[in-house]
Amino acid sequence: MGAGHGHHLHFHGHSPVHHLPAHLKLLALVGFVLTVVLTPRTAFAAYAVYLLLVLVAQRASRVPFGYFAKRMVVEVPFVLFALLMPFVATGPRVDVGPLRLSEHGLVGGFALLAKGTLGVMASLVLATTTEPRHVVAGLERLRLPGQLVQIMGFMVRYLEVVTGELSRMKVARESRGFRATSVRAWPVLATTAGALFIRSYERGERVHLAMLSRGYTGSLPVTHPATATPAQWRVAGMLPAAALATLLVVVTR
Repeated sequence: MGAGHGHHLHFHGHSPVHHLPAHLKLLALVGFVLTVVLTPRTAFAAYAVYLLLVLVAQRASRVPFGYFAKRMVVEVPFVLFALLMPFVATGPRVDVGPLRLSEHGLVGGFALLAKGTLGVMASLVLATTTEPRHVVAGLERLRLPGQLVQIMGFMVRYLEVVTGELSRMKVARESRGFRATSVRAWPVLATTAGALFIRSYERGERVHLAMLSRGYTGSLPVTHPATATPAQWRVAGMLPAAALATLLVVVTR
């Protein structure tokens, strides 16, 4: 339970961004994302500034850009939906080459793509520079409800155990000649899901009993992340402060 738990998103490093306490990075992320969401759809220059700010933060993290870019595949659904909006939205039409697209759809698709991309990039800066257990500790430091923090902590600790169990069950099925190539395979997959749920539930009961035998009373020992220094507060606040300043300039013009 007390051992370190890595994650495929995290990139081990010693950059200034890595050394920032997790709760400061969480606050910076929330502040930046809220600023991006509040930005008007037609403020194209503001989105360009936001992109520059995120890229500066990414380079400051010293995470290889290729490592960073591969993990942006999670944004694909947003991209597909944004590309469809000019075709399905109503309102005035505009000719773009041989295509006749919705003007509102073009603006809305751009805003969705820009805000989604910026949010994903900012989240990846956090994920690639912060271990999941430190994120949980940061949420605890920010006074999130204790039960929610504990649930997230157990999820971080046992998610890889459950996925490993699922992988072994898949190997066992395939070693017996099973291939999920048609609808007829669905009952087998459903049985696998049920068996995985029962095994996970039974493992959870055993872990709970083991914790009770060691004095667990409903709350985990409080972890104290490193206290943030004024310099770290200033560094963490640079991204949301610069984004907010950009938004104020756009709104007051």
